[in-house]
Amino acid sequence: MSEAEEHQLKTPASVAADAEAVEIIRVWWSKNEPVMSVKPAFNDPRRFGQVLALAARHMAHAYEVRHGQDEKQAYNKILAGISDVLNGPAVATVVEDQPGSAQ
Repeated sequence: MSEAEEHQLKTPASVAADAEAVEIIRVWWSKNEPVMSVKPAFNDPRRFGQVLALAARHMAHAYEVRHGQDEKQAYNKILAGISDVLNGPAVATVVEDQPGSAQ
């Protein structure tokens, strides 16, 4: 997996400087579907929902900056995508073996 330098995600300086920062999710698009590593770091799952809502807002802004799309329209499309999944068929969780783990 390699990407051009300008497309690689970097750890923000504020996070690198925070000894108590916790990574809670990584998401890749692979073989036509999302693949993720998650850590249930909050005692209250509602907090994770709040993180997802904030991520949707920030992603809408990124679509405006990077692709010139209207931020509000991008946000509404993101919400529509969330709704599509919530109202669609059930999603199964598949747990993959970790690299280097005993099989």
